[in-house]
Amino acid sequence: MAIVIDEKTKVVVQGITGNQGSFHTRQMLEYGTRVVAGVSPGKAGQVVHGVPVYDTVSEAAAKHGVNASIIFVPAPFVKDAAFEAMDNGIKVLVLIPEHIPVHDAMEIMAQARERNVTVIGPNTFGIISPGKSKMGIMPNTNYVPGPVGIAARSGTLSYEVAAGLTVAGLGQSTVIGLGGDRVVGLTFMDVLKRFEQDPDTKAIVLVGEIGGTAEEEAAEYIKGMSKPVVAYLAGKSAPPGKRMGHAGAIIERGKGTFESKVTALKAGGAAVAEVPWEVAQLVKQLEDKGWKAEG
Repeated sequence: MAIVIDEKTKVVVQGITGNQGSFHTRQMLEYGTRVVAGVSPGKAGQVVHGVPVYDTVSEAAAKHGVNASIIFVPAPFVKDAAFEAMDNGIKVLVLIPEHIPVHDAMEIMAQARERNVTVIGPNTFGIISPGKSKMGIMPNTNYVPGPVGIAARSGTLSYEVAAGLTVAGLGQSTVIGLGGDRVVGLTFMDVLKRFEQDPDTKAIVLVGEIGGTAEEEAAEYIKGMSKPVVAYLAGKSAPPGKRMGHAGAIIERGKGTFESKVTALKAGGAAVAEVPWEVAQLVKQLEDKGWKAEG
């Protein structure tokens, strides 16, 4: 069982005629995602990889019954695109662009909460439920269906972790990129709750990094979970006060350090890998024990 999206999800691509939108639409279609419509104002009537293009989400929704949108428009226009999607009944939003203005992101999240919309991102690689559907920019080849759920802040590290699990014979139920910006939709805790309720997810991998308090908050929730969690954290050598790639990956006033996150996660009952390729080994040990956490 997948969380958030599955093989029935009908996807609209906002910004489908741009280079990134077009390229990743082809990749999503090749994976089997039901991309049924695209939106690019002024480009109505075009067809991209067999997908019809409309001027508005309203037209796409009326003709195709779309219920999820992936957005590939420039950052200054993401808020308008997201609001248009939500105004037309979209319940899942994947926001790929980074550097969306913070106030725009805050308005998007407030509107999403009010309308019970799931937002993934911004600055995310997206979401994939292996063998069912993919809304994102992750490589198609790293994933196979299985019992391990992954929630990640880092795209590249999550690809490596997923590939390691796949090589070890451990498939994935759903892999979600939370996003690297300061303000994001789904948090680690949100995703952990969904995985906890998913009967087909037997173990969860959390791929975190320095900055913010999301991992510490997740650690508190992990204490009460019935499913085991394995974590890997990036940023061990990052100097305090310096942003390392992601807008959210910055240590401020002593909070969000590598050490504080590792301590919290271990106290919460998670196994913490020293290096990315150790994740698969730790998960394999959980499988051998019947998916039971330490202690």
